[in-house]
Amino acid sequence: MRRDVAAVRERDPAAQSAVEVAVCYPGLHAVWGHRLSHRLWSSGHRLAGRVVSAAVRVLTGVDIHPEARIGPGLFIDHATGVVIGQTAEIGADVTIYQGVTLGGTSLERGKRHPTVGDRVVIGAGAKVLGPVTVGDDSRIGANAVVVRDVPRDSVVVGVPGQVIARSHPKGEVVGRPVDDGRQPDLVGVSLAALRERVEELERSVTGAVTVPDIRPSAAGIWRGEDFSI
Repeated sequence: MRRDVAAVRERDPAAQSAVEVAVCYPGLHAVWGHRLSHRLWSSGHRLAGRVVSAAVRVLTGVDIHPEARIGPGLFIDHATGVVIGQTAEIGADVTIYQGVTLGGTSLERGKRHPTVGDRVVIGAGAKVLGPVTVGDDSRIGANAVVVRDVPRDSVVVGVPGQVIARSHPKGEVVGRPVDDGRQPDLVGVSLAALRERVEELERSVTGAVTVPDIRPSAAGIWRGEDFSI
């Protein structure tokens, strides 16, 4: 329990004291509630484990199946909307933001939920689905959908999730947050490459470019009235 509190204080600059963390953080309460429900489940008191799990879900907004295995130092920030499935396994010092799902893609019994390595950070709204493995020290960007294995020390963005090679070594700070504002726009990069190719083909055939000039301004603002929202 002390390590859980320390994990929150290390990774949340808003945390003022250990007492505040222990009393006011629903993500921490969800982790503690799961440790109790998991112990009950593992000792054969499965109904009691499910009852505790259900009560924790109501109180914290975090749904963790009692059979899921969670390592020390898990930090669930903001808590609301987090779902962790029955056969999920989470390593040490993992950080999970709100709206994350570690879910299954099959109705068959057996291993059907993700295995998350140590020191992984999963951004808000991300979905990790199926019996995939997320390697140690990886970062999953906000709203990414991961449906295949992720090598260790990777960054994943997009739908479906695409692995981005790191341009610099990872930081030494445990639980370093995902800087989603600096993640590449994979769709935008692909469209820009296609546009450049079309322009090149136009020049080679006609000597001029006839593709409509639809692109954002230097400030990144799109203009026009024909965009469906």
